[in-house]
Amino acid sequence: MPHVITDNCQACRYTECVGVCPVDCFHGSADRLYIDPDVCIDCAACVPICPVKAISDSFDLESGAEALIELNRRRARELPVVADQCDPLPTAADRRLALGY
Repeated sequence: MPHVITDNCQACRYTECVGVCPVDCFHGSADRLYIDPDVCIDCAACVPICPVKAISDSFDLESGAEALIELNRRRARELPVVADQCDPLPTAADRRLALGY
């Protein structure tokens, strides 16, 4: 199974993950990123680079978080690919601090 973006990305949208992705599986809205599970090759290069630990292997999701897989799938289909690293949201530093990272 591919990796998924969790709610930790909300209000952050750090894009270090995009810079290491070999297949352009990231899609973005105004407030977060999503992974297209049909494009993700499960290389895990993005996992350690996320400053807010927002990327998880779908097998490692907490109980009840399985809906995140479908959310990532659905939103990735609706949103444009994010292929280039960009600045995080202005709220990212505060969100990161609130998450304890």
